[in-house]
Amino acid sequence: MDDVYEHLADALNRLPNGFPRTATGVELRILQKIFAPEEAALAAQLTGQMEPVDSIAARVGLPEEAVLQALKAMARRGLVWGDKHEGKRRFRLAPFVVGIYEAHLERMDHEFAHLFEEYMAAGGTAGIMGVQPALHRVVPARGAAKTEWILPYDDVKALLMEGKTFRVRDCICRVQQKLIGKGCDKPLHTCLVFYTIPLPPEPNDITLDEALALLDMTERAALVHTVSNMAKGVSYVCNCCGCCCGILRGITEYGLADSVAAANYYAVVDEAACTGCGICESRCQVGAIAVGDAVAAVDRARCIGCGLCASGCPEGAVALHLKPETEIVHPPEDFAAWEQARLRNRGMA
Repeated sequence: MDDVYEHLADALNRLPNGFPRTATGVELRILQKIFAPEEAALAAQLTGQMEPVDSIAARVGLPEEAVLQALKAMARRGLVWGDKHEGKRRFRLAPFVVGIYEAHLERMDHEFAHLFEEYMAAGGTAGIMGVQPALHRVVPARGAAKTEWILPYDDVKALLMEGKTFRVRDCICRVQQKLIGKGCDKPLHTCLVFYTIPLPPEPNDITLDEALALLDMTERAALVHTVSNMAKGVSYVCNCCGCCCGILRGITEYGLADSVAAANYYAVVDEAACTGCGICESRCQVGAIAVGDAVAAVDRARCIGCGLCASGCPEGAVALHLKPETEIVHPPEDFAAWEQARLRNRGMA
């Protein structure tokens, strides 16, 4: 039985996101908790490419209808991703992060929370967050930089304006941290998902106005907006704290400076206007700003360009500036380009 989980772990690690193996084998215990043995055996035969069901059934040697029903059930739990192309149902293996793990919010329990924490400490963080391009990139707080400086893919309001359906759910990172006895008092119901097509109503649906109000609330609460690290096809906004967010913890706990793609802006303090109140220091989620000699100072190398220092400064003494052209890093065009770049950087293209 363990063989099917070994094969599945290897299949997940072949995906661009990665699922690095560890010396303790904790990743196998995670998979055993999530996948039944027959699900693991089927999922291990999938790849990162969408394939029609008949092709998958032929490869695994099972009846097509049985494979279809199994994959549909797995898709409902986020274990695989599916679509329909030219009238045919297609499926691929979902990555562990971002993908399978986040889909298990409703099934997150004490055991799963501790297994995940053990996995990330045993090499999961370094293996997943330490590869470029990063999973997520930072989008600056609204109003933190001059409008003319905001790059098209950095306008978080414009991203939402393309949506037709909006949903909000609890942040799985803060849920997981609370279950292991850590966490913080930041708002929990902050994970915003949106779709460009109308979808049947669900309990967590909100309106566009409510989605925009949610962004305002998270900025007041000093949460960092992060999105998929691509220019087109963004479908969610995470609102992250440095103590719980698995990606920001790459910076704050694991020393991975590039675990999130910083925005193309940096904070600048007007020393004449700064009163040294320390609000900016308390709002920064990555420890990039500190008050010394009664004036705030920014560690440019650590600043991720989120703008929370600027949006929270009562004196208006902090602002985001656009980086010089030589320092600007544009995100991959879309998810396919992001996956190819990850595979190249992992030596797997």
